[in-house]
Amino acid sequence: MSIALENQRTYALVGTGGSGKTSLAEMLLFQAGIINRLGAIEEGTTALDYEPEEIKRRGSIQPGFATFDWKGYRHNLVDIPGDSNFSADMEWILAAVDSAVIVVDAVDGVRPQMRRMWKSVKAAGLPAVAVITKMDRERADFDAALNSLTTHLGVRPVVFYIPILEKGEFVGLVDVFASKAYRFLENGDTEEIAIPEELEDEVLLLRDTSVENIASSDEELMNRYLEEGSLTDEDITLGLRKGVLSGEIVAVLPSSAMKNRGGRRLLNQINNLLASPLDRPAVLGSDASERDADPEAPAACLVFRSLNDAFSGQVNMIRVISGTISSDSTLKNMRTGEMERLGSLFYVNGKTQTACKDTLGPGAIVGVTKLKGTRTGDTLCDEKAPFEVELPKLPPQLITFALAPKQKGDEDKVFAAVQKLLDEDVTLKLSRDEETSDILLAGMGQLHIEISVEKARRRSKVEIELKTPRVPYRETVRGKVQVQGRHKKQSGGRGQFGDCWIEMEGAPRGAGYTFEDGIVGGVIPRQYIPAIDKGIQESAARGYLAGCPVVDFKVRVYDGSYHTVDSSEMAFKMAGSIAFKAAMAQLKVVLLEPIVQMTVTIPDEYMGDVIGDLSSRRGKVLGSDSQGGITELKVNVPMSEVLRYAPDLRSMTGGQGVFTMEFDHYEEAPQPVVDKVVAAHQAAKGNE
Repeated sequence: MSIALENQRTYALVGTGGSGKTSLAEMLLFQAGIINRLGAIEEGTTALDYEPEEIKRRGSIQPGFATFDWKGYRHNLVDIPGDSNFSADMEWILAAVDSAVIVVDAVDGVRPQMRRMWKSVKAAGLPAVAVITKMDRERADFDAALNSLTTHLGVRPVVFYIPILEKGEFVGLVDVFASKAYRFLENGDTEEIAIPEELEDEVLLLRDTSVENIASSDEELMNRYLEEGSLTDEDITLGLRKGVLSGEIVAVLPSSAMKNRGGRRLLNQINNLLASPLDRPAVLGSDASERDADPEAPAACLVFRSLNDAFSGQVNMIRVISGTISSDSTLKNMRTGEMERLGSLFYVNGKTQTACKDTLGPGAIVGVTKLKGTRTGDTLCDEKAPFEVELPKLPPQLITFALAPKQKGDEDKVFAAVQKLLDEDVTLKLSRDEETSDILLAGMGQLHIEISVEKARRRSKVEIELKTPRVPYRETVRGKVQVQGRHKKQSGGRGQFGDCWIEMEGAPRGAGYTFEDGIVGGVIPRQYIPAIDKGIQESAARGYLAGCPVVDFKVRVYDGSYHTVDSSEMAFKMAGSIAFKAAMAQLKVVLLEPIVQMTVTIPDEYMGDVIGDLSSRRGKVLGSDSQGGITELKVNVPMSEVLRYAPDLRSMTGGQGVFTMEFDHYEEAPQPVVDKVVAAHQAAKGNE
């Protein structure tokens, strides 16, 4: 291997949308010599945001990748999208890196969504450093952003550098531990200057606080600190890295990517503080086995993301877990059981691919194309030493849209075009409604669906229209009834005859469907009983009141008759369907609406507006948790009321509110909702 394992740094940039991650990555690539000029988000010229949809909306919609060297260290960087529409697979990406760089906007500080992201970083056990970006902005406030790390995330910060401001401009920084000041030069480098007099007291105070935080992260250091009242420079250096690796402390640095300031200092501290593959615990397998980052061990790789390339097709991004790989490696896909030859490996820097001729060991991230049946989430490993990575569970999709072709008859083209997106985006779910033949696409939000469809249109040249999101209403029944289902048809030759009596009644919520065979004396031959059951189930799937599946009911077939010649499974299936419809006509039919549980995270000042809005949507607040000026609300609300909630919450909170939701239970719908759903169903039937 060309780079020793202890000199590898594989890390993710983690931050909310608009915090400056992609611009920060751009500065790091420029300092490392990977690009020769700084691109800008506003101009659509950054290296990592190159998809047309990213350029159009000025924000990341997929992870960006870069591999480069800095002062003898190999850096594998992953820029994770900050918008919740595009970061639902973040846990899988975090499973493929060794550290995190937390990116916080100096103007807004820690935003509500960052709490969820930080929980994911902590759950993955990743050490982190924090970068306070956008120090060039007019309302940048380093101290406020630093405090928000503590109050909102519970971080114990160690400040490495504090910014030097002249007339509000970020012109330099002070090294807290070395007690030296530096002014930025044009190329991002610095020259030493005297510490500004107004910062001297602050530097001393911050150094004392930082040393105390370092000491607090290690029992031995704490004892020494209490006994001697200070720590040596060597103690500080060793204690700092140990504290960062253990997750007890987070080093904090300021930067301004647009001005190319602070990038070199950050790269140096990534080298000094963040984890190598050797510093990380063993990777857990799905069978509870473990695999260490040992280059001498059998090879194992995780396919943690797939991308689409206009020339190469599908690009699988893989992280080497153990052993070594090269372009002639052949590994087993643990999901399919098939062998895959890796072929050409290449380093990915945005849309640029560079051939990789190295033998790669643990920690390396590399792209590979033309794998036969491999997809995101698969483990490739040595056939003689099976190992499959245990991946975190992804969150469920939040919203479903129906898709339709602009031209009738292009349904299969639409399905195929969207199907290709699933290879690169595991948070999408594609299906067909068997009853209506609708193509259904589920995702993490309205923007997620819209951008995905936009991609499919562009790549496949198929015109696709989005229909109204579908709400999965259900029907159920109350009461108990006995009815006959009789199907008799004679049209020359062999006829059709099936006759059954059923008892049907409602069941408790969530009980599902139960079918009981109560036939005695052979009045209906045994081979026809399953057909009655099937006829009932198929009719229940089509609904009765509003075309929604009927759930939570019991059926007992207890009598009937048959004909030795004319009876058949099809005839009794029809009899079962007729009996079901007759029962539904006599029972009280109830429409059930899905209730979701939402977690809405907002700054405290918007709480009144948000709660009032949720109440108007028939929401019920279950509880709240306020910490550091940010409130987390738990709310049950009908799904139909929040299908397009994201833009409304964004408008109410100035873009600072975020939410997640998942299905919770079904409740009886109020009459106005019933009337509306039934009317829509009747209108749809009338248009058929």
